[in-house]
Amino acid sequence: MATLLDDHRALLVDLLDGLGSPLHVVLPEVFEENVAALRQAFAETGAEVDILFAKKANKADCFVRSAAVLGVGIDAASTAELVKALAGGVPGHRIGISGPEKDDTLHALAVQHDCLVAIDSISELRRLAATARLARRQVRVLLRARTESQPTSRFGMAAAERDAAVDMCLELTEHVSFRGFSFHLNGYSPEERAAAANEMIEHCLDARRRGAHAAELVDIGGGLPMRYVDPGLWDEFVQQNEPGHYHPAKTSKGLYFYPYGGLSPTQAARMIMSHPVDGDESLSAKAARHRIRFIVEPGRSLLDQAGFTMYRVQQVDDRRDTDGYAIVTVTGNSLNLCEQWFNTDYLPDPLLLSAQSVADEMFPASVAGSTCLENDMVTWRKIGFPRPVRPGDQLVYLNTAGYHSDFLESRFHDTALPLKAVLRLGDAAPRWRLDGI
Repeated sequence: MATLLDDHRALLVDLLDGLGSPLHVVLPEVFEENVAALRQAFAETGAEVDILFAKKANKADCFVRSAAVLGVGIDAASTAELVKALAGGVPGHRIGISGPEKDDTLHALAVQHDCLVAIDSISELRRLAATARLARRQVRVLLRARTESQPTSRFGMAAAERDAAVDMCLELTEHVSFRGFSFHLNGYSPEERAAAANEMIEHCLDARRRGAHAAELVDIGGGLPMRYVDPGLWDEFVQQNEPGHYHPAKTSKGLYFYPYGGLSPTQAARMIMSHPVDGDESLSAKAARHRIRFIVEPGRSLLDQAGFTMYRVQQVDDRRDTDGYAIVTVTGNSLNLCEQWFNTDYLPDPLLLSAQSVADEMFPASVAGSTCLENDMVTWRKIGFPRPVRPGDQLVYLNTAGYHSDFLESRFHDTALPLKAVLRLGDAAPRWRLDGI
């Protein structure tokens, strides 16, 4: 990112001018580096881990194509995601199918392509087995179990249903190959995820005692946190955060914020696998002793710095004399960027990208979208821009590839969805193309 902003700023401006605002720029090279780093982190702990990229984190096809080249699998939760994974070159045996109570179409496609299907209930297991029977195939399955720490989750099976599902798998061995357990957790605690993984190991051992000798997989899901800002800066922000820092239509009270200054993905991976269970033995050591392999489904964490979003400034309403700050309206809207379904704000400051040179002057402003909705704010927080913002300027929101760039995208007001430009630096000048297989 530093190289792009320092040495290729003119290219970024040309891309925004030519392809429209907002524009998502995605960087598969960074994704590939993140995969290598995460693999190394898991390997250092001695754990045997298969990585499945969570497709829902970003719709760009370039990341699927990189996953195919690297031998990384895909976590798909819909028929469309599975089709894109297959079209991008990822073979079915490296694709995991997640999501609650999946429909029959997704089941059928998963069976045909030998995908690993995480089952959420007895009723879904029955439907999937019937699909496999009609196809005269055997389908590989994981049973999703509720964890002790989150027993009221709507995902997964409680103890009695879990045991009944294991029995059903043993009865349906001609069409169902039971391989292990998965779970769902809200939150980013490495300790909680390690404890849940240990529960699944025990479930595997119990299933083996009952005759399910192929129970060897534990899917720990995603939830590897990503560090957007320096932890010290984040702690300082949390201590000083107050309602006056936001556009008046929103206050900081009651807002949910992602832990922007938390652990890095590799730190979290090491902490999970090194966490002591059953005394002093690490999770990875216990798994190796019992011949258990792990599956991990990172999404956001594999997209760290793998994309950014650019907006063109459309208008500036300078209210500094009356309200103390300005409203910068961009061409685009908050559905092109923010996580507003969590009543939150994307907190990292946008960069003001412009060739103009003026004297430094602090310019406080919130950033609004160009729709007719009061709550269409790209950034509710007042940003201290280093100089006055003007129409025609460009704002760059860094590190948006993971969930922030296309999760809520909408054709509101009949506007087109933002394009994605795939950019590779290479050894010479950057090369770009539009995303799409």
